[in-house]
Amino acid sequence: MAYPKTALIVDDESHVRAFLKLVLREVGINDAWEAGDGTTALQLAQQHKPELVLLDVNMPGMTGLQLLAQLQQAGFTNPIVMVTSQSATSTVREAVRLGASGYLLKHVPKDETLKSLREVL
Repeated sequence: MAYPKTALIVDDESHVRAFLKLVLREVGINDAWEAGDGTTALQLAQQHKPELVLLDVNMPGMTGLQLLAQLQQAGFTNPIVMVTSQSATSTVREAVRLGASGYLLKHVPKDETLKSLREVL
């Protein structure tokens, strides 16, 4: 399977967005938009139609799960991978129920994040 060529990174922490951008480059995704909140992310997703979305679970205002539901309702069908610092079973279950393709844990070494992303893709 060919990896996506474009991505949207949604996280309220700029250092996490920068880290994820580095990981995306490792799989050949050099065209990535960034959003620090759900409202901006929704606009970017509708405007650019990214082939992949990396979406933080916990954000102020609109949570990642709320944004995931909105993207699904808007007809977004490309993979959405949740990014979280917690692996609570209930959160993972809810994300999958809402249509997430998988999840990545924050604050793990780049090699582990890269391996997990490749497995999801």
